[in-house]
Amino acid sequence: MRRVAGVPGVDFTVDDVRGAFPQELEILPLQRPPDAVVGIPGSKSVTNRALLVAALAAGSSTIQNPLFSDDSYWLMDALVRLGFDVHADREEGMVRVGGRGGGIPASDVDLFVGNAGTVARFLPPALALGTGPYTVDGLPRMRERPVANLVDGMRQLGAAVEYAAEDGRFPLRVPGGGIPGGTARISGARSSQFASGLLMAAPYSAAPVELEVSGRGQWPYIGITVAVMRAFGVDVKETADHFSVHSAVYSAIDYEVEPDASAASYFMAAAAVTGGRVQIPNLGSSSPQGDLRFAHLLGDMGCEVEIAPDSIEVRGPERLSGVDVDMNAFSDTMITLAAIAPLADGPTTITNVAHTRLQETDRLSAVASELARLGVKTDQTSSSIRIIPTKVRPALVETYGDHRIAMAFAVLGLVARGVGIRDPGCVTKTFPDFFERLDALR
Repeated sequence: MRRVAGVPGVDFTVDDVRGAFPQELEILPLQRPPDAVVGIPGSKSVTNRALLVAALAAGSSTIQNPLFSDDSYWLMDALVRLGFDVHADREEGMVRVGGRGGGIPASDVDLFVGNAGTVARFLPPALALGTGPYTVDGLPRMRERPVANLVDGMRQLGAAVEYAAEDGRFPLRVPGGGIPGGTARISGARSSQFASGLLMAAPYSAAPVELEVSGRGQWPYIGITVAVMRAFGVDVKETADHFSVHSAVYSAIDYEVEPDASAASYFMAAAAVTGGRVQIPNLGSSSPQGDLRFAHLLGDMGCEVEIAPDSIEVRGPERLSGVDVDMNAFSDTMITLAAIAPLADGPTTITNVAHTRLQETDRLSAVASELARLGVKTDQTSSSIRIIPTKVRPALVETYGDHRIAMAFAVLGLVARGVGIRDPGCVTKTFPDFFERLDALR
C-alpha cells in the first residue's frame, strides 16, 4: 500500500485508517449467543458515488455518515489533487465537497487509487470532462483487473482515453476534452462499475447518452448509481438493460449515506451461526442495496428474519440448512456464505459468480484454498463452488489482502475454535473497526 502524508482538507490518511493491527489475530469463540444491536458504517458503494457526484454538482454538498476507509480515502485524495475543495471530518461524520458544475479544476494530474475498484472505474469518464491529461493507476493487483469495457464505452461516446501500458489494463491516460455523447453498448458481465462510471459523467456530455448494458442481469449496484444521481437532481430513464441521460447539472445537496449492506452481512451471519439475535438499525427494505438479499438467504437457511423499512433483525436457528443459490446479483456476500456453509446440515452450492475471480483476489480459488486449510472439502468450477459441511479444524486463514475474506472467516471463528486471521489490517479497505465491533458481540 502506498503511504501518503495526507492532503489539505482530508483529516485522515491511509496510515490513520490502517492503525495498529497485528500480523495475525486469533478469533475467540463466543461464550454465549449474542443479543445485540450493531451499528454499521456507511456504505462504501454509496459513499464513493456520492463523493464523485457531489464534485460534479454545482455548489457545496455535505455528505453525512460517509465511510472513512482506504477506498473512500483514495477518492477524496484524487478529488483534492484534481483541485476540488474537500473537507472531511471523521469526528463529525461528514465530508463537504465543493462541486464545480461538471468542470475539473486541475489539469496534468497523476492519480493513484490503491486497489479501489470503484475509484479506478468511476474516475476516467469524469476526467474526460476536464482539460487533461490525467493518468489513473493503482497497486499491482489493480493492473490485473479488467477495464476494457469502460474504455470501449468511453470511446463509443467520443471521449478520449488511452492505455498507458498494456491494452485492456490500468494505468489509463485520459487526455480530456469532453464527452460528445451518443450511444454506447457495453457488457456488464464482469463488473457493473463500468456502467456506473459512464452514467455519473453522462449529464455533462454534449449530447444525450444512451447506454445499453448486456449481461447486466439483476446487478443492483447500477440501481444504487441511479438512486444517487436522482438524489442530486438528475433524472435517468431506464428499462431492463437501457439507460438514457440527457444534459443536466447535478444540484448541491445534503446527503446521508445509509449503512453498508455488505458489511452488515457479517453480523447477520454471526447471529445465524451462533443461534443469537442481531439487529441492524438504519438499514432495511427501503434500501436500494442488493446485498440485502443476504438476509433473505439466511431465511432460506432456517433463520428468523424480520426486515422493516429501517431495520433488519436476524435470529439464528439450532442449525443452518444448506442451500443452492445464484449469487451473481449479491456476490460481495458470497464469501460470507461460503465461510459459514461448513456449519450447515447439508452441502451449499454457490453459482454464477465467475466475475469474483477478477476482484481483490481470485475469490473462488481463495475460498476453496482456505476452506481446505480448515479441513473442509469443496468442489469448484469456473463460476461456482460447492461446500461440503464437516468439522472445522484449527488453522490460520490467509487473506490475500482481501478484506472480505478476513471478515467472513472471522465470523466462522465465533463458533469454531482455533481460527486465526493473517493480515487482519486488510479490513481497512471498507471496515476499519470491524474487529472491535465483532468483539462487542461478547
